[in-house]
Amino acid sequence: MTPLQQRLCNLLQRGVPICERPFLQMAERLGTTESVVLEAIHQIQDLGVLRRIGPIVDPRAMGKVTTLVTSHVPDPPLRQVVEAVNRLPGVSHNYLRRHYYNLWFTLQGDSPADIDRTLVQVGDPWGLEFHSLPARRTFKLEVYFDATGQEPARSPAPEAPSPTPAQLTESERAVLAGLQQGLTITARPFDSLGQCEGSPGQIIAIVDSLIQKGAVRRVAGVMDHRALGFTANALLVAEVGHDQMTQAGRALATLAEVSHCYQRDPFSGWPYTLYAMLHCRSVQDIHKIADTFSQAEHAPNVLLLETAEELKKRPVVHCLDQKR
Repeated sequence: MTPLQQRLCNLLQRGVPICERPFLQMAERLGTTESVVLEAIHQIQDLGVLRRIGPIVDPRAMGKVTTLVTSHVPDPPLRQVVEAVNRLPGVSHNYLRRHYYNLWFTLQGDSPADIDRTLVQVGDPWGLEFHSLPARRTFKLEVYFDATGQEPARSPAPEAPSPTPAQLTESERAVLAGLQQGLTITARPFDSLGQCEGSPGQIIAIVDSLIQKGAVRRVAGVMDHRALGFTANALLVAEVGHDQMTQAGRALATLAEVSHCYQRDPFSGWPYTLYAMLHCRSVQDIHKIADTFSQAEHAPNVLLLETAEELKKRPVVHCLDQKR
């Protein structure tokens, strides 16, 4: 990519300005014209770098609970299980990892009981046991890949309490439904949000309201990290005691290579309590980070679960036909 395209990737990830002509504002920051920015966005789409531009929805503000799920799935019936998991509407990410616990996916549901029922229904045909690992504490949630390779590491946002479910109006639900279809790459992308009624200014005000209510964190570009050169990624899990957790979690959260960092409960035979997703340009870099963390935080029991295959990566579409 050109330097302009790289800088544009970074700006898109931080968030599209919520205004009638957002790409004009981005062009001004980049020292170029709106038409050049629009062309560059189409180019990085064609390169496979930009997956989409759309809302980063907070499922908790939509009244959902989320969890990370793992299981040991032999082969066969691995592929049949993958198909069943991927059909679940609450699954956004699903990965095959190199470990005895080889299947890892995220799942959203209406309640912990709803999630438990779903996992039993999926696992029963094959006699599988799924382990649900909801986050007990969030140290970092920031999916951001520096396309320029020149930005300094940024401090993670302070830990925030879980939001309460947002009470959305009919107009807000309609606009969110349109946003979830993705922005069209035009000079005025908010003018064409599906069947949304209202003037452009009114629609923009509603998008801003969705952000203020916490239903949408931001409207942003989602990148394919592999196309940006971050071809090595792994889930780091560490056995960390309660007294060490705050220090260890914050240490991982400060790393630019870490996109997610959570505290989760252990289960029988699985003592790990701290989880972090690492994205690097080489496997060697991942191992170096894990070794440095283990030594610095006095956490000898650290395990790297390298990604063998990406099985699903698609945002959950939130049903908005009922008022919350």
